[in-house]
Amino acid sequence: MKTIIYYFSGTGNTEKVAKNYQKYFEDQNIECQLERIEHIDNIKKINVEEYDFIGFGYPIHAFNAPKIVLEFAKKLQKCKSKKNYFIIKTSGEPLKLNNISSIKLKKILKKKNLILTNEYHYCMPYNIIFRHSDYMAYKMWKYASMLIPIDCQEIIDKKPVKLSKFFMGSFLAWIFRIEFIAGKINSKHYKINDKCIKCMRCVRTCPTGNITIEDGKIKFGKNCIMCMRCSFFCPTNAINIGMFEKWKVNGPYHFTKPENEENTTHKNYCKNSYKKYFKKADNKLANYDIKIEL
Repeated sequence: MKTIIYYFSGTGNTEKVAKNYQKYFEDQNIECQLERIEHIDNIKKINVEEYDFIGFGYPIHAFNAPKIVLEFAKKLQKCKSKKNYFIIKTSGEPLKLNNISSIKLKKILKKKNLILTNEYHYCMPYNIIFRHSDYMAYKMWKYASMLIPIDCQEIIDKKPVKLSKFFMGSFLAWIFRIEFIAGKINSKHYKINDKCIKCMRCVRTCPTGNITIEDGKIKFGKNCIMCMRCSFFCPTNAINIGMFEKWKVNGPYHFTKPENEENTTHKNYCKNSYKKYFKKADNKLANYDIKIEL
């Protein structure tokens, strides 16, 4: 049996989840191939019909799938017969509004004869808005890593899992896709300060080739998708992200348990939603006699 997961990951959260999916499938003697969407040159050659399990992964951008994911889906060949697929997605908060993020993607893939059977959302720490505490990042990943084997097995067992619908979801998702335009506009205001050491990491890793160097100066074009990869991984925090500078998060998370839980000014942010998310996860794990020790 064979599995393929096409995914986009801005700063690594979705990739971290996808790699755990791959590990579980392979532990069950099911071949699992991971393909980063930004690295696929000839989409027309892709034939998903040869796989038993097909997955799509992405970080939620303004309650939508990223533009790069939607564009990839549009270019896929139509299957000759109907094939099932699953979605894995990540975001920094467990709001029900995140359920609408797959609406556009599902419509596109339906035209390709691909039918959604399973969909999973994992909370992972923000790469914009504010920096989650090290303890919260650790807790989020601890829960995700415990849920992933169960969710993978549901896919293997062909046990459908759908996320609940949201009233006026399609309309709201359409409204929030203004981010696709905002990214292009805001990119004009990106700036490099004198902390820049010309390591070229931002130029090399931009998924859309939006960052170039001209006459020794780093330039930002008009094709930004606001994945935050450039500013998040900048080793000297040298990138100003325009209108969203006050929301910038710089530096990767380590996902290890800190010695002491830090004080945070955001401890009450979405407090009830997080409580429900972790409680729901606890209930699912309890069905398998699994209890998380934090």
